[in-house]
Amino acid sequence: MGRSAAILVGVVALGWCGLPLLPLPDGIEDPAITTPEIEWVDRHGVTLRRTPASDRSGYTAVVAEADIPESVVRTTLAAEDARFFEHPGVDPYAIARAAWQWVRNGRVISGGSTLTQQLVKLGHPRPRTLSTKVLEAVLALRLERAWDKQRILRAYLARIDYGNRCIGLAAASRHYFGKPPSQLDWGEAAYLAGLPQAPSRLNPRVRPERAKRRQEWILRRCVDLGWRSPDAARRDVAEAIRLSPVGGEFEASHFVDLLRSMNPAASGRVETTLDLRIQRTCEQAVRRHLQGLRDRSVRDAAVVVLDTRDASVLAWVGSPDWSRPDGGQVNGPLARRSPGSALKPFAYGLAFERGWNAGSVIPDVPTEVVTPTGIFRPENYDRRFRGPVSLREALAGSLNVPAVRLLEQLGGPQVLKERLERMGLQTLDRPASDYGLGLVLGDAEVRLVDLTAAYATLGRQGIHRPWRVRPVGSSVGTRVADPGACWLVGDILRDPLARAAQFGMETPLRMPVPVAVKTGTSTGYRDNWAFGVTPECTVGVWVGNFDGTRMRDISGVDGAGPILADVVAELDRRIGTSIPEPPSGIRRRVIEPLTGRCVPEGRRGREELFLVGTEPEMERPEDRDLDGRVVLGPEYADWWRTPDQRLRGQAVLGEAAETEGFRILHPLSETVYLWDADLPAEAQEIALRSSAVCTWESETLSLSSGRGDAVVRLIPGRHRLMAIALDGRRNEVWFQVRRR
Repeated sequence: MGRSAAILVGVVALGWCGLPLLPLPDGIEDPAITTPEIEWVDRHGVTLRRTPASDRSGYTAVVAEADIPESVVRTTLAAEDARFFEHPGVDPYAIARAAWQWVRNGRVISGGSTLTQQLVKLGHPRPRTLSTKVLEAVLALRLERAWDKQRILRAYLARIDYGNRCIGLAAASRHYFGKPPSQLDWGEAAYLAGLPQAPSRLNPRVRPERAKRRQEWILRRCVDLGWRSPDAARRDVAEAIRLSPVGGEFEASHFVDLLRSMNPAASGRVETTLDLRIQRTCEQAVRRHLQGLRDRSVRDAAVVVLDTRDASVLAWVGSPDWSRPDGGQVNGPLARRSPGSALKPFAYGLAFERGWNAGSVIPDVPTEVVTPTGIFRPENYDRRFRGPVSLREALAGSLNVPAVRLLEQLGGPQVLKERLERMGLQTLDRPASDYGLGLVLGDAEVRLVDLTAAYATLGRQGIHRPWRVRPVGSSVGTRVADPGACWLVGDILRDPLARAAQFGMETPLRMPVPVAVKTGTSTGYRDNWAFGVTPECTVGVWVGNFDGTRMRDISGVDGAGPILADVVAELDRRIGTSIPEPPSGIRRRVIEPLTGRCVPEGRRGREELFLVGTEPEMERPEDRDLDGRVVLGPEYADWWRTPDQRLRGQAVLGEAAETEGFRILHPLSETVYLWDADLPAEAQEIALRSSAVCTWESETLSLSSGRGDAVVRLIPGRHRLMAIALDGRRNEVWFQVRRR
């Protein structure tokens, strides 16, 4: 037994003497006094933020030994390695304690690694295996033979991660408290010392209560170790932690976060496209208007301002407050949200390219469309229908039904999806059939920055340029839309009179400068949007809640609109606002608003602008009756009998409409229903509706009266349904019922 012990002692001694022959651990270099640092600046050279370099191997110590106060040393050791100045790099007591806790509790309670072992791990991260731990222990012993304790401590403090991309004590001290490490008091030092244990879980910007609990534990540990008196520790705990606000050299926080993710190898002084003056205007507008929307259950907003000419980012507001725990660090312009009506202008641009014009009339009447997923019945936001409307009125008033009917006539959702993708929308990653005609109403997810860039493409008359954040790499752009069609869309969105028919004149969208404006509101009031376009700048605003909760009955006009108005006013003051030059060959004609046709000279009508080749025909004799009233076609027959019809004296339903207007409204022809044998029969009934009072007949189905309507009980098969009006007019539909 004595001989074995002697052999063991000899082996240990031999190994200890041989340690100097081993190379120093990988990634460990003599720390210098300075550190590589990145300075992010705006387009005028104003500093936005200074951050450490991204390559961990490039980090070096940023503080001299004299600049590390005792508070930092003691709290760091209390948190990580209380016996640091006593052990040779490996602490057998800590290892034994960790092993006992593991055996007793069946899980890891505390680690046994020393601060020196952690430094070795930081210098060269390896897979976490038992052999790795043994190797790191040996290398820690080797490092302790070569370096003194102060040098090891400085190197550790230079490399440790304090969260929020703060690598090293100096970066963390400046980020969280706006001061050098030498000025940290005990409470602040303990607060920082606790963060490396779990930088994400203890993030003070997101979970300050967790970071505070960790600080209190460290201060109690300092008392137990005799490094701090109980009274002093109590004062440290009681002292409020005041984190540096998002300001000073922490400007445009979400924008800089984006830059860092896009430029991982950046170094030195990095110029950006941002204009800090415009950025601050946007931030102030967001905070000011959100204050007034608190009682409407609104918490969040985001803003993007682009230079229309080259798509460079001038302002980027990611959230109202980057430091707010509940979603403050969500980068709003990159979030995928439902755009509501904000996609409509791109469908109208397609229509103008295909020969439609701003005076073209489209029916705003009750509409049902059969889709692969069922019957789609679009409704306007006020649930009213206006009969014949021009495309100018429909777009300016953001009417839903005309937009859906227009997209259907253009060929369906695929054509709009392709146009949006060419304009830079990157999130339409489902087949067009999944979106259906509802795509034009916002049944998709888009990002604020992408949609703002698409509006800027309209402002450049159809030349697309990707949005950019650096002043280098400007592209010449790609023609994706007809310039005349884009100009005409902008002219409609700048027309306050056309907008007034639905929104009134006195709204936040009424601005003292000419701006093409469009808003959007998603289903359930979860998203508000507002966009403004001038030849100089394009502004996009989103308002809502990042967690998707509903706002209280607030539209894009009232939610995002006031922020847009404030930003546009400031941009006009700083940069100025102009009106885009119209394309060559614009024509002016006087038209009849209810038909879209030109009226004879001397007859009253409305003046409209037309692109060359899209001018309407002259009015025909059959367009009016003997009393001069406009004759409407059969597509208006159902609407004509509703309370929404307010054209008596101006229009009349034509004979064809009177005789052909009787229709079955539900079910639609060739609709397919699914029949489920597990459901009770009464749960598989549908109501029957027609455009006039009638009786119903079917050879294969049982008919009965429901709640004021006729109902039919479904059974599998193909069925014919006949409707007979009181005046004898008949109509029929065929539909199918399939087993599920």
